Amino acid sequence: MVETSLSLLDRLSRRPNDADWRRLVFLYTPVLHAWLGRHDLQSSDLDDLTQEVLGVVVRKLPEFQHNRRTGAFRAWLRTITVHCLRRFWRAKRYQAAAPGGSDFEAYLSQVEDPASGLSAEWDREYGRLLRRLLELVEPEFQPKTWSAFRLLVLDRRPAAEAAAELGLTVNAVLIAKSRVLQRLRQEAAGLIE
Repeated sequence: MVETSLSLLDRLSRRPNDADWRRLVFLYTPVLHAWLGRHDLQSSDLDDLTQEVLGVVVRKLPEFQHNRRTGAFRAWLRTITVHCLRRFWRAKRYQAAAPGGSDFEAYLSQVEDPASGLSAEWDREYGRLLRRLLELVEPEFQPKTWSAFRLLVLDRRPAAEAAAELGLTVNAVLIAKSRVLQRLRQEAAGLIE
């Protein structure tokens, strides 16, 4: 069984190995690309900034203290991302207007403000992480178990209907759903709150 995400954060802060780094990149690249992609960046700049953010995360993880509060890691990652974007714009490697005007600092301040609309966009993009977690845990389950979970949770089908379609009992379908959800919670611990 794959270790939980809090374990991943702990390993990355102490002695990251290639597998841990690949896992972090797999999980967070789509989140960072989606959010940074809203800022009119060229593809190469988007890739560079994403790598910069992930590099800072790995370097700064030993200083990160997860306080078990909802959104702690997400807020920390957003702060790092905003600082990297700010450095990028200040370095004049990128000459574009911030959405809604040319005041980059005011724009980035909105992103840093947890109550702003731009911060809410960050949180929505963070939802991409759940899709990546689903991709990670799916191979751990038998096809019927995964199908039961998919029908009940993702497709929102009634348990009796899913059971009939899969040739299982309603109880077996509910147990399958519970097993997958438990594994997802375990994998998401500390990352998706």
